[in-house]
Amino acid sequence: MRAVWLKEFGGPEVLVPGDAPDPVPGPGQVLIDVAYANITFVETQFRSGGPAPFTPELPMIPGNGVGGVVVAAGEGVGPGLLGRRVVTSTGGSGGYAERAAVDAAGLFAVPDGLALDDAVAILADGRTATMMIRATAPRPGERVLVEAAAGGVGSLLVQLAAAAGATVVAAAGGSRKTGVARDLGADEVVDYTVVGWADGIAPVDVVLDGVGGDIARAAFGLLGPGGRMVSFGLASGEWAGIGEEAAAARGVTLVQARPTPALMRECTESALAEAAAGRLRPLIGQRFPLDRAADAHAAIESRASVGKTLLEVR
Repeated sequence: MRAVWLKEFGGPEVLVPGDAPDPVPGPGQVLIDVAYANITFVETQFRSGGPAPFTPELPMIPGNGVGGVVVAAGEGVGPGLLGRRVVTSTGGSGGYAERAAVDAAGLFAVPDGLALDDAVAILADGRTATMMIRATAPRPGERVLVEAAAGGVGSLLVQLAAAAGATVVAAAGGSRKTGVARDLGADEVVDYTVVGWADGIAPVDVVLDGVGGDIARAAFGLLGPGGRMVSFGLASGEWAGIGEEAAAARGVTLVQARPTPALMRECTESALAEAAAGRLRPLIGQRFPLDRAADAHAAIESRASVGKTLLEVR
């Protein structure tokens, strides 16, 4: 099969297409013919040698989220999954390939009426966005600031916060991205590449922080008593670094999302169901063929991408 190899850490160019043995599903596993693989910002950090949730052994095939059709099953897996459209995480490796062997217990059936590429775009980002909204629980009439509002998670947060009845303030980098956020339903948009971007914004009740660093600290300054802030990403390269004492002095709660396997599954299923019902629309901004995974990583790192970036495998 065709796959993309990571043989050393470095820039996007270290992602090299090549051949790989077809995986064989073990006990409790299924084999998927992969149609789409998602790419996350975290994967670009991992490729460059940054922090990783596991200790990799190189060479490896990267990629943690795929969607496709089940074509074979290992011992202990019934035949009922064969031919089913599914999305799943791979456990951190093996996603940038034409086939992937994954645990059957981790599969999510793609609901009828939902396109497979949309389901892959929802898989990780929809789960994250749903957990962040549940953690902060915005109420009707509250003002919610969404950072990186034109990104994969941010674009979904804009929609979910609006659906909760909140007034959505979308913060993004550049006129193209603020325009995307407005099209998604944001009530107010602001370009956080402009010096003093937070100065003209009225106080907010919730901050959904996907950037960290100076932008997150400026957003924190907009919160008043009773405000909540949750961080789910560090696109800036650093966390906000706001201490509990500083938050308590302002009457602000720094919300800690505490995902359990059961909660993560529930939030994934909820996001897929909302997308199938047409109430949540993933924004797929870029698509690249499998052999151009390096270009996909470069696009994300350039900050030029919007929404979700997908690899089209077939």
